Parts: sequence; structure tokens; C-alpha cells
Amino acid sequence: MKRVGVIGVGEIGRAIVTGLCEGAGDAPEVFLSPRGARTAAELSRRYESVRVCAGNQEVLNRSDIVIIAVRRDDRHEALAGLTVGDDRVVVNVMAGVGNDDLGRTLATGAPLVRAIPLPAVRERRSVTVTHPAHPVVDDLFARLGGVLPVEDEAAFNVFSALTGTLTAHYSYLATIASWATGHGIAPEAADSYVRGLFQGVGRSLSDRTRSLHQLAADHETPNGSNERVRTTWFTPANAQALGQTLDDLLTRLDGPRDGGARDLQAEGAALDEDRHADA
Repeated sequence: MKRVGVIGVGEIGRAIVTGLCEGAGDAPEVFLSPRGARTAAELSRRYESVRVCAGNQEVLNRSDIVIIAVRRDDRHEALAGLTVGDDRVVVNVMAGVGNDDLGRTLATGAPLVRAIPLPAVRERRSVTVTHPAHPVVDDLFARLGGVLPVEDEAAFNVFSALTGTLTAHYSYLATIASWATGHGIAPEAADSYVRGLFQGVGRSLSDRTRSLHQLAADHETPNGSNERVRTTWFTPANAQALGQTLDDLLTRLDGPRDGGARDLQAEGAALDEDRHADA
């Protein structure tokens, strides 16, 4: 992997480029499309190996592996008329867009691989789900924190649905910080404490010797405060409602690729920072 192209340079594109260019070992050459012009220009100033191309066809011509990271609704405009050589490898990180759909748009025999990179790839700390497995793509994401290839698109969509829980977690933290503020704690102090509290909890997830259920139990004292909140707020009914919400999301992800599904993977992640940039 010596030449990587990115079409659609928003938050995820920025994270991938940052992780590749600041990681251990030699950084690959990176070619960016003009979509997300401000971000692309910033990355090219920061890293010697990054170049901004005049258009998307130039990105394809100069790259061995090309990451398609435009918004779902912009894909036809951004990709129309492009010629993709069969010797390229195309990574599809567009949420709700299957490889069959992308293959029809690009009309290419090049390998197509779906992936779910998250913003933490910029720090090389996020496992990326891929489908199907491909040695070049898996090597790329292994360098960015790890890779988890899955056998079929149904399994891939289950992992995609899990990413829909991220902002609910942040909203939970914001809600409990606001509760503290309502009881007289300064907003800055409440915010700082909640961040520190859950950063510590997050670090415990690196302990792979304990299951998630075991980690929960180990943080809980019988009849203590944590047990009280868990059993009175996160009730079986709430757990069932969460499961139903994920089931509904999975149904949308498994549904038709055109006309119905919206951008379901990290909808607010701004994959294409400048939607009106030249495709």
C-alpha cells in the first residue's frame, strides 16, 4: 500500500489520513479529492505525503486503493462518469450503500470492500469492520487500530447498527452533567467530572480478560449506588426498548439500497465537509 486516494474529505477522511500519516512506519502517498476543500487543503499543508488533486478522476488515476467517503445522497453526483481500473481496490465507507449499488454506479470490475471506520482511527485506536476480507484493505485498517473482517453483508449491517448508539452515549453523559448543574454544581465542574469519570471507565475496556457483563459487575457493590441506578433506571423494559430500536435500525440497513435508507452510520459525522465542492 503505497498510494491511497480519498474521495470525500470530511471527518472520516481526515481521521484516516491523520492515522496513516502519523502512524509508525513510512506514511503512504495520499491523494485527496477537492470535495471537502478546506479539510483537504489543511491536510496537504500538514503532511508532506498528502496532495490535493484537481478532480476525482485524478485521485483514481494516481492511487492503488481508493476510499469513497462522500455522503450517500451525493454519491451519484460525485462518482458519475469516473473510470475505475480493475487493478484498483475501492473501499466503500458510505453508510447504507451496498457494494452492489456502488458497483453499478462505478461500472468496474475492481474489488469493492465495505468498511466502518470511526473517528478514533486518527489515533490508531479503533477496530474497523470490513466486508469482504481483502488483504490490502485489511492491512490498511490494521495500521489504524485493528480490523475485523466479517463473512457476509448481514453481519456487516449488525455492526453498522451498533455505531448508531454513539450519540446516545454522549447524550447520556450530557444529561447526567446537566442533572448535577441543576443541583447547584457549576457547569464547568460537572462537565469536567463526568468526562474524567467515564474516561476512566473507558480505559477498563482494554482488559480483554473480562467480559462486558463482568466489567459491569466488578464496578458494582451489592445494594450500592451503581446497582440502584442500574436496576431502577436501566430496567429490563428499557433494555428491550433499546434492542427493538436496534432491530428497527437493522431492518432499515437490510432494506432497499435506493430511495428508503438514510445515512445510518454516524449520521452527524460530516463525511463530506463541503457538499458543494467540485466532484
